[in-house]
Amino acid sequence: MKTAYRIGRAGLLVLAAGMMLAACGQDESSQQAQQGGAQERPPHPVEVAELARQDLDLERSYPSLLRSDDEVTLVARVTGTLEKRHFEPGEMVEKGQVLYSIEPDVYQAAVRQREADLQSARAQLERAQRDANRFERLLSQNSVSRQQVDQARSELSVARASVVQAEAALATARIDLDYAEVTAPVSGMISLSRINVGNVVSNGSELATITPLDPLEVRFQLPQRDAFELRRQLNNVGAIEEIQAVLEFPGLKDAEGDRLEGRLDFLGSRVEEATSTVQASATFDNPEHRVLPGQFVRVELEGLKRFDVLAVPEIAIGQGLMGPQVFVLDEDDVARARPVDLGEVAGPWQVLRGGVEAGERVVVGDLAGIEPGVTIKPLPFDGDAQALVERSMQAGDQQQGAAAAGGSAAQPGQKGQATEEAAAESESGPAEAGEDDAR
Repeated sequence: MKTAYRIGRAGLLVLAAGMMLAACGQDESSQQAQQGGAQERPPHPVEVAELARQDLDLERSYPSLLRSDDEVTLVARVTGTLEKRHFEPGEMVEKGQVLYSIEPDVYQAAVRQREADLQSARAQLERAQRDANRFERLLSQNSVSRQQVDQARSELSVARASVVQAEAALATARIDLDYAEVTAPVSGMISLSRINVGNVVSNGSELATITPLDPLEVRFQLPQRDAFELRRQLNNVGAIEEIQAVLEFPGLKDAEGDRLEGRLDFLGSRVEEATSTVQASATFDNPEHRVLPGQFVRVELEGLKRFDVLAVPEIAIGQGLMGPQVFVLDEDDVARARPVDLGEVAGPWQVLRGGVEAGERVVVGDLAGIEPGVTIKPLPFDGDAQALVERSMQAGDQQQGAAAAGGSAAQPGQKGQATEEAAAESESGPAEAGEDDAR
C-alpha cells in the first residue's frame, strides 16, 4: 500500500510539472503572437505637415491703468477771498468757462491805479523831452552851460524808464486781474471743490481737478522682446499708427460695449532697468464716457506679426524625457521623437526656435496613440490650425463620453460574474470537504 501511495504521489508531481511546462509554452507563444501583432499593426492615420517658414499674426494683451493725458489741477494764482463758484461738482465744463472768482474788484482797482501811474509817468516823460529839446537849442546859442544840458538829458532818460516801469506794473496788475477769474484750461469733468466759498486762498492753493474723458490715454509696459520685435516690424512695415489697439474691461466681459478701439501712438526708446520693459501708450476715443481714468484694463495690440518662423499647431507639441518634443517622420513614415525649443504662441500656432528644420515632415494632429517607432499613415493638413485643434478637442470629448458610457454598462455584468463565481465556490466546497474526509 505504501508503494502504491508513493507511486501515486510521483505520478501527480510529473503531471503537475507537465502542466506547468505546457502553460509556460502557451505564455511564450501568446507573447510571440502579441509581438507579431504589434509589428504588424496597421499604420496610425494622423495629419502630417511639411515644415515651411511663414508669417504669423500675434495676439498680445497687457495690463494697464487708464489715465487722462490732459487732466489738470486748478491752482489759485492770486491771494484773496474765494467769492463765487460758478459750477456744480461733477458736471462737464468747457474750456475757457469761468469757474471761480477771487476778489476781482480788488484787482480791478489795482489795474486802475497802475493805469494812472502810467499816465503820470508819460506826462513826466513829455515834460522831460521838452526840457531836453529847449536846453539843446540854448546850448547852440551859448545861453546855457554843458552841465545843464547833461542834466536835462539825464532827466529825460529817467522819465523814459519810469514809463517802462509803469507799463510793467500795469501788465502785472492786469495779469492778477485775469487770475482773479479762474477759468477752465481744458474741457472735461470737474471734481469736488477743495476750498469752500468764503475762505481765503493764496497763491498755489489747489481748488479742483478737471479730467477730460474723451479721448483717454493708456500707458502700459511691453516686455523688451515684444518691444524689439514691434520696432523691427515698424521699421519693415510702416508707421506706428497701423498697429490697432483694443481696450478690454475686466468685469464687463460679454457686456454691450465692453471694448474700445484705438491706436498705438508711442513706443519708448529705452528699457527700464528694474522691469526689463519698454513703455508704450495708446489713445482711445471715449465719446460716451463709458470708462473713467483710474480703471484697470487690458490693452490688446492687433497687427503684430512674427516674420519667417517655423511653427506647428499647439496640439503637435508633446512632452518627453528631454522636455517638449514633436514627432518627425523618417523616409519610412516612422515617427521619431525630436526635442524642440519653444518660442511664442501665436493663436493656435506654436513657434519653434530650434530642433527642427524647414522641409521636415512633422506630425501635427492629435498625438494620442503615437510613440517613437510607430508607423504613420500621413493625412493631408490644410493649414487651418484652429480647425485642427477644434476637431481634436471634439474627438477627445467623444472618447471620454464613450468611455463613461462603457464603464457604466459593464457594472451589471461584473456583478453577475461575481455572483456566479461565488455560487461555484459554494458548490465545490462540500465536495472538496468530502474528498478530504475520505482520504
